[in-house]
Amino acid sequence: MSGDATSPVSGVTQLFQILRDGVPRTRAELAKSTGLARSTIAARVDELMRMGLVTPIAETVSTGGRPPSQFALNPASRLVLAADIGASHATVAVADLSGTTLAEHSEPLDVTLGPVPVLTWLVDNAAALVEGMGRSPADLAAIGVGIPGPVEHSTGQPVNPPIMPGWDRFDVPGWVRQHLDVPVLVDNDVNIMALGESAVAWPGVEHLIFVKVATGIGAGVISGGALQRGAQGIAGDIGHVRVARGAGVPCHCGNQGCLEALASGPAIARALTAQGVPAENGNDVIALVKRGNVDAIQAVRQAGRDIGEVLTTAVSLINPSVIAVGGSMSRVGEHLIAGVREVVYTRSTPLATEHLAIVASAAGQKAAVIGASMLAIEHALSPATLATLVTA
Repeated sequence: MSGDATSPVSGVTQLFQILRDGVPRTRAELAKSTGLARSTIAARVDELMRMGLVTPIAETVSTGGRPPSQFALNPASRLVLAADIGASHATVAVADLSGTTLAEHSEPLDVTLGPVPVLTWLVDNAAALVEGMGRSPADLAAIGVGIPGPVEHSTGQPVNPPIMPGWDRFDVPGWVRQHLDVPVLVDNDVNIMALGESAVAWPGVEHLIFVKVATGIGAGVISGGALQRGAQGIAGDIGHVRVARGAGVPCHCGNQGCLEALASGPAIARALTAQGVPAENGNDVIALVKRGNVDAIQAVRQAGRDIGEVLTTAVSLINPSVIAVGGSMSRVGEHLIAGVREVVYTRSTPLATEHLAIVASAAGQKAAVIGASMLAIEHALSPATLATLVTA
């Protein structure tokens, strides 16, 4: 694609990047903001309308003469699929180009079944959802998938995922495309949760850390308005940072003293059981906290402090304006976040925390599926993808 704004393809894609925010604009407003002639704008708007990506909407108030028409993104023109594959559950959803979820299906699903059974479930349920809406697979623009392990972003392949036997280097995008022939984007579940949280609660925030506390602990990092994946796709892997209190505590990764070995749901449950308060897993811990068990509340607060210890370093490195805490263990309420705040606000520099919000996830359990739809939409509406459509 030529970068020359005067070329028809580049011009149409650039105009669409202005309109894709959904804000209605007249041809005159578009001409003024781009500096282009009204006739040029009219031709490009017509092309976008022909493709179905832009639609005329309700007339504006006229200052005399014929009311000027407004144009905006047509979110219903295409669909995206979003899939959140967890350790023991999976959700697949259909969304429009604005990210609004139109249909959704969730059920328990064990990721250790392997890639083919799990992805077959995804494809079959996705097709059923699209068909149930009276739409066709031809309406799909892209598919976003989140999985609970490290992902090589360039290929979409899982890389040595510790809780996903049989998935290492499996070609997830390639397999899915054999059944649904549209672009497939795959990312780590915490990364897509960060995208979902950003879209739902913090759309204008450029520096955000999303922390998932569940069976494991990880973070998704948005800096400069962009998701940071790192060189090998494991940016934000805070669960395997050593914490002072963890000396001698073994972690499944082979090291000792990892944050995950002290502050994850199973780790808190083990610590409580050792104190004579039986708890098998994170759900038991949450139930104890909600019943007001003092030992459980103190254990959760300490887990928050441990997480805060690691996040204090992250605050100095990245200087976020928001830290959002999600994942299943965030259901314990304010106790976990209180521990995080206690340490981060005490140990970080005043300048770093002056405008830092440490909050519970607003997107909650929907964060991952919303983020997966954002991943798909960002690809489907990118200048490169649109240029291909215009040329076609």
